[in-house]
Amino acid sequence: MATRPEPILTIDPKHRVIEGVASDGKTIWISSVLDRKILACRSSCRTIASLPPGLHPFAIALDARTRTLWIAADCPPGVPAIRPCRRGALVALDLRSGRVRMQLAPASPSFHPGDVSVLGTRIFASDSQNGAVYVLDRNSRDLRPLFKSGIGKSGQGIALDASGKRLVVADYSQGITTVDLATGERTILHKSDGRSQRGIDGLLRCGSTYYGIYNGEPEGALLAMSPGRSDLHVEKVAELKDPTQLTYDGKRMLLVAGSGWAELDKPDSERVTGATILAVPAPGDCRTQ
Repeated sequence: MATRPEPILTIDPKHRVIEGVASDGKTIWISSVLDRKILACRSSCRTIASLPPGLHPFAIALDARTRTLWIAADCPPGVPAIRPCRRGALVALDLRSGRVRMQLAPASPSFHPGDVSVLGTRIFASDSQNGAVYVLDRNSRDLRPLFKSGIGKSGQGIALDASGKRLVVADYSQGITTVDLATGERTILHKSDGRSQRGIDGLLRCGSTYYGIYNGEPEGALLAMSPGRSDLHVEKVAELKDPTQLTYDGKRMLLVAGSGWAELDKPDSERVTGATILAVPAPGDCRTQ
């Protein structure tokens, strides 16, 4: 794989924080957090939807079969310029009409979805505040937990292994974890030095390798990770500035860099350069999940 991501799109700097990215190989969809907008981009970008006041779009995932964009919409505590609330929502946006098809939340008293993935016929969402992971069948409205909340700390990217029996979940504060879908058993994986790989945001599987966006420090990176039953091998693929999410568009991996999160604590500074979408050639065993 090429280790030098190439820029293919720059987002207007008026969109101060860019988080999520999804693509069908023709259109690239982007979530703009602070102004609550979903953008559709080709040679340029246009707004196709605005979320209701109080909900901000974080990670997004495409269900190509139903032409639905799933949005982890939240109002988490501790984020400048966002008024906190107790419950966010998993939002289904109809890409044909640009209208919200569904807005869901589990029965739990609080819900702060930070990431969402469409994996086969199921949609998975992770909670950024307590580490819970929820699952939704495509034709259902029942967003149910896979395991008891509070076991994890900060759920982020989600991928399904090749067997379809195990989730790999990035918990930002605990590390890369696996979840047995039959039993709900959760395991934290450790590297050869005994430490876990914390600070992973977006996550994507290509064959037996998982690609993760590391942004636990100002200088982030694209990492390649190979999980075992309880161990994890990690290699750095490329260095990235202020990255967040990644997706596979059928040929390439697309990454968000220069998202604007690093500048969010400087509200009076004027942003001159917008976020960049970078492309990295994907391995041959990468598939749309």
